[in-house]
Amino acid sequence: MSDSDPFAAALDAIADPVSGRGLIASGRAAAPRVNAADATASVILDVTGLSGDDRAGLERAIRAKLIGLGGLRDVRIAMTAEKTARRLIVVGSGKGGVGKSTLAANLAVALKRLGAKVGLVDADIYGPSQARLLATEGRRPEAEGQRLLPIESPFGLPMLSMAHLVKPGQAIAWRGPMAGNALGQLIEADWGDVDTLILDLPPGTGDVQLSLIQKHKPAGAIIVSTPQDLALIDATRAIDLFRQATVPIIGLVENMAGYACPHCGEVSDPFGAGGAEAAAGALGVPFLGRVPLEIAIRKASDAGDPPAAHGEAIAQPFLDIAGALMGWLNAKAAPTF
Repeated sequence: MSDSDPFAAALDAIADPVSGRGLIASGRAAAPRVNAADATASVILDVTGLSGDDRAGLERAIRAKLIGLGGLRDVRIAMTAEKTARRLIVVGSGKGGVGKSTLAANLAVALKRLGAKVGLVDADIYGPSQARLLATEGRRPEAEGQRLLPIESPFGLPMLSMAHLVKPGQAIAWRGPMAGNALGQLIEADWGDVDTLILDLPPGTGDVQLSLIQKHKPAGAIIVSTPQDLALIDATRAIDLFRQATVPIIGLVENMAGYACPHCGEVSDPFGAGGAEAAAGALGVPFLGRVPLEIAIRKASDAGDPPAAHGEAIAQPFLDIAGALMGWLNAKAAPTF
């Protein structure tokens, strides 16, 4: 950069959101190309790894710095980006009603609290619930070109759900290919610097799971089950599906494990005890932990206030499971999507 180039100097006075260095010094941008004849400047800006907010902020800052300088009347900014590799972690179950979506939401929030660059996709196309769980009901995502821009939840977690794209209560009666295409739009959104996506799958082993495996192979799968035998039979089927597709099983979570009476403190086991841990041992997969059957979790979930976002003891099971997942991710290779 030449000291005599005021346009380059002005551009380099803007800090890169990642390194803190100037845009030119950090390699984010080259010196502007100025066309004196029409009083315009062109800037090529590398936005790889930047969130939508950071990109918009840089665009505003560049225009503010350059327009008017040396008589410039307009600045044309071309943004380029390398495709960010992302790991897809699916949260699945063999059947509905085992608390999979609540676990997925709290797992994603817990990962965010632990410092992960994480986003959440509500891949339960036919029964989306993450908008309620994460207090984003009634909001619609914007689009940039052909890509959706994720919605920022109140907990700092970017997310997308079919619930953001259809009217509340509207039934989604789509055949498999349409559901698969919709899921692809959610996954291929502009996730900025997110490197790990948590996907809340629909229950079972149907079209959505098969389409996902074929088009966006997950890096790993977490299976959720209650301790009871019937749920574990279906969880075993889900594990078998992912094993057939050579998707690593990160582990099994036992949900609704033990209920402590709020009056006397006695713990009972309406759905049995230890079944998921025993099944994990028999199947040769890691056991990631238990989440209790706790009315506070239910109330907070209905209110769009995930327990994992707070410091109470009820958040600890989710933080422990998130810690185990981070350990698994750190032991693996670089992101794959």
